[in-house]
This record gives sequence, structure tokens and C-alpha cells, in this order.
Amino acid sequence: MKTKDVSKLIGTGESTTIEWKPSLSQINEMIEGIAAFSNTEGGRLFVGISKNGAVTGVSIGEGTVENLTNRIAQHTEPKTHPRISVLKIGDKEIIVVEVKESHDKPVLADGRPYLRVGKSTRQMAKEEYERLILEKHKADLIYDSQVCKGAGVGDISKEKLIAFVKKAREERGLGIKPNASVPDILNKLKLTIKDKKITNAAVLLFGKDPQQFFVQAELKAIRFRGYDETGEMTDFKTIGADAITLLEKAESFIFDHIPMKAWIESGKLQRQEKWLYPPKAIREALANALAHRDYKSTGKLQVRIFDDRMEIWNPGKLPPGLTVEKLKRTHDSIPPNPLIARAFFWIRYAEEVGTGTNKIIQWCKQWSLPEPKFEEAGGSFVVTFRVSKLSEDILASLGLNERQTKAIGYVKGKGKITNREYQNLTNISKQMATLDLKFLVDKEVFTKIGKTGRGTMYILNNG
Repeated sequence: MKTKDVSKLIGTGESTTIEWKPSLSQINEMIEGIAAFSNTEGGRLFVGISKNGAVTGVSIGEGTVENLTNRIAQHTEPKTHPRISVLKIGDKEIIVVEVKESHDKPVLADGRPYLRVGKSTRQMAKEEYERLILEKHKADLIYDSQVCKGAGVGDISKEKLIAFVKKAREERGLGIKPNASVPDILNKLKLTIKDKKITNAAVLLFGKDPQQFFVQAELKAIRFRGYDETGEMTDFKTIGADAITLLEKAESFIFDHIPMKAWIESGKLQRQEKWLYPPKAIREALANALAHRDYKSTGKLQVRIFDDRMEIWNPGKLPPGLTVEKLKRTHDSIPPNPLIARAFFWIRYAEEVGTGTNKIIQWCKQWSLPEPKFEEAGGSFVVTFRVSKLSEDILASLGLNERQTKAIGYVKGKGKITNREYQNLTNISKQMATLDLKFLVDKEVFTKIGKTGRGTMYILNNG
């Protein structure tokens, strides 16, 4: 700040953005004022000027400014680093502390929040403090709504944006014209915020090179031979792209590595075909993973395909208040990245009303598959699509003997079997029957019901 500008201010009186302090001995009040300016609209604090606007000056030694800087940082939270300068007015020196409005409110002075009201510094009301904390908490959670630092409109692909608008108009009647400008489209999709800065969601959805800003926003797709991670990796891809393209490429990888059953039905001319897992459920699960993942995590989205299941891992946990059990019932839609979720909704890549997981379950049951498994594992949320343990391929891989295969057919017809019935069916001893049945339970083909004894029965484990 220039000396002539300060000279014009002196004598004008204190205000919402100006405060006078006669000396550095009022350091505690100064820090409170700095916190108040940070929480309001910024301001300037002048040290060496009396309340009536007279220049009294301050004694400034070699470490005065450094000590003041350190003292302010030590007693504010988040640490505040205002611009501090020394000016000479006539034959006297004063200190000018210039404070900007904070983007990380509330700023506390010695643990207490303050506001600038007129020419006074006042402690913030409890209700106002709680409101700011809530807003800050929401901003921290909603990652895709935050400004993408270092990115601008030039980092957005016009071709991707126009293709999206055309598809969204066709699928859901989006009221945006494809010939609108890129800034206009982004604004109408709520992908920009004040000062026309673009959001993380804008880059993640339509960026020319999203990984330039989000290295973690990649997808790993792996096909394992066998039933666990120790099996040979027959294919492995790391895919980097925008979120919509990631979903499409993940789908492509999956359909390259899961079988399609084909058969001829009586009375139908065309061959009937069916993927191992329902395509609609696959797309919904992938869209959920991309919209719900924690983009602050360094982890990557993963698709793992095994002989008997497919897992989709996304970094992050369920939002507070939502549990795995609630996912199986009607529940609220609480996407941590609502802008990305909304984009997938517009092009019918996902639902938006909390029914996505319910539909995944429904589609799997219609496909004669077990209910998919939802779980939190470490720092990730995992959706597992499973092949029925009773499929011909799975049963063939278990090494069942003729007696056990016969028993499975019996239970398919009768619904259950006891040890005595197994003995009679296969003409073996009780001890041998017990061993056979235990093998089937261990292989998760049968589920044992009841305590050991006459009341014990065995049913098929379709899950």
C-alpha cells in the first residue's frame, strides 16, 4: 500500500474494512481483528494510529515484522499469513496489515471465531459459527464441485461436451443446444462456479486429459485365471480417460472376458444369446463406482474378473448414514460426487434416485444369478457379481464324486436331504455320508441347517 493512499485514509474513521491500533502492545486485539477481517470481507489494520486518526507511530526493530508474522500465524487457525508492510508518514513509521477474506472459514483467533460488524470486532454467534462449519464440511465432502486448480476452459474437450449434450437431449430431453458455447454449456450443467472457474467434475467428465490433473482417476482392469488373485493374469490394462470413456472402456474389457451363452429355443428362428452377467447391472455398478469414488484417494478403480465372479472396487466408503443393508432396500441417493452422478443420469448410464443398487439386485435375480455382494473392504467399496455355485461349470471344477452329484440332483427335486436319506440314496455308511456332506458344505454347495443329529438337513446354497 502506498503512503499517499494511507494519508488519505487517516482521519476518515474506522469501518468494516479499516481498524486503527496505536501500538503493538494490543497484539491480542489485533489478532482478533485479523480473524474478523478473514471471516468477513477482508480489511486493513493500521498499527501506529490512534482511534481518533492521529499518527502516533511505532518503534520498529530488526525482527518486529517477522515476530508479528509468526505471532499471527501461531494464534490463528487455519494459520493466517496477511501481507505486512512498513510505511513512513512524516517522520513516523506505521505498520499496515492487509487481510484477505478467507476461503477457509471460519478463521479462529486463539480458538474463538470473530466477525467484523461496522467498526467493531465481535465474537461470532454460535448459530453463525455452526453454519460456517456445516458449509465447510459440505465443501470438503463434495469434491467434484470444488474448483479444479490450474484448469481452464481450454482444458475441456468441445467434442466430448457436444456429444454428451446430444445424447442427453435424446435420452432425457436436456434443454441445452449442442451449438451453445463451451462456457455456456458448462455453466448450464452447473460445472462452473463463481468467476467462471471450472470444477473438478468438468475436467473429470469432459477434460482433454483428465489424468493431467487427477493421476488417480484411472481404471485397472484384470482378468485372473482361476478363483483368486494368485491365478495367472491373462489380461491387464490400465485405462486413463474421462469418466464417461472409462465406463465405456471398462464395459468393453468386461465383455471381452466374460462368456456369452448361446442356445436355440423351440419355435424361435434366431439363436438366443446371454452374457454371463446382466449388461444393465454392469453399467449401473460401473457408473456408481465412478460417481461415488473418493477422488482424493490415491487408489484407482479396479475391475477384477475371475472364473466364478467379477469384482468392482472403488476407493472410498459409504456416506454417513448409509449401510450395506440399506443398499438392499429403498434408500436416499447420497452421491459424494453429485455432478458426476447427474451427468450419468442425463445419458441413462445410471439412476439418480437411490434405486441403482436395488435394480442391480433385481437384474441379477432375473438373470438366475445369486444376489450381488456389497461390502466395504479396507478403504474401498466392493460390488461382487457371482456365478451360481450350482452352475455346471462350477460343479465340474469341484471334483465331485458320483454320489455327491446324485445328491445335488435329489435336493434340486426335493428341496433338502438328511444324512439318512443320503445313505439310502447312495447305499453307503453313515460315516462316509457324513464325510461326503461335509465336503459339499465346505465347497459351499450345500448349507447345513439345524444342529448335528436327527434334525439336521442340507439344502442347496444358491448364493
